[in-house]
Amino acid sequence: MLIAVALAALAADIVSKTIVVATLQDRAPVRLLGGLLKLRETRNSGAAFSIGTGYTIVFTVIACGVVVAILRTARNLRSLPWAVCLGLLLGGAIGNLLDRLFRAPAPLKGHVVDWIEFPHYPVFNLADSAIVCGGILAVVLAARGLQIDGTRLADKDADDNADTDADGGADEEPDGPSAGRPAADAPSAKDAAPAAPAAPAGPAGPPRDGPPAPDAADSPAAGDADVPAREEKP
Repeated sequence: MLIAVALAALAADIVSKTIVVATLQDRAPVRLLGGLLKLRETRNSGAAFSIGTGYTIVFTVIACGVVVAILRTARNLRSLPWAVCLGLLLGGAIGNLLDRLFRAPAPLKGHVVDWIEFPHYPVFNLADSAIVCGGILAVVLAARGLQIDGTRLADKDADDNADTDADGGADEEPDGPSAGRPAADAPSAKDAAPAAPAAPAGPAGPPRDGPPAPDAADSPAAGDADVPAREEKP
């Protein structure tokens, strides 16, 4: 997809420039849409949209670097939208680079053919349009979090958080023979409180006449089993 888009952009740029040079060179501009669009052949020694005229060699070197960078990035390409984006950038960069290499006045100093003109706007060509469209698409894809390898930033963050939680849970688990064994110093449930002594069993018999049995508040505590009970006088 990247190669197909790049070849399409490059072919459109080369064909359009060939026609413009053959039909509009040294001629009056062609007015279209009531003067909103003009077709006029000009030569640009600078960057896109006639920026930085006079630095042709610098922009030639930059264009070569852009082409190499795109080709190296394409090795990790796994996204169709990014393939279209990089294809537009590659085709536009090569289209203007060919003008700088092979057109007058000299190799590496050639002037780019521009021919599309809008009111109050610099003259440009189809290669410039491809570069601008590819740059806008790159900004949109980056804003949506789509990466060149086809993944999204949100998915990567979720995977990183999941890996972090898994590592943290594994670190909290005890290892070695002490795992699953209670601490030696922790008291058991049996030793938490001493058992109260059982009350002595007496012979069963009929109830005796006498005062009522004392309330539970007056009875000795369970822990005071060794203290004799107080006798009540009739």
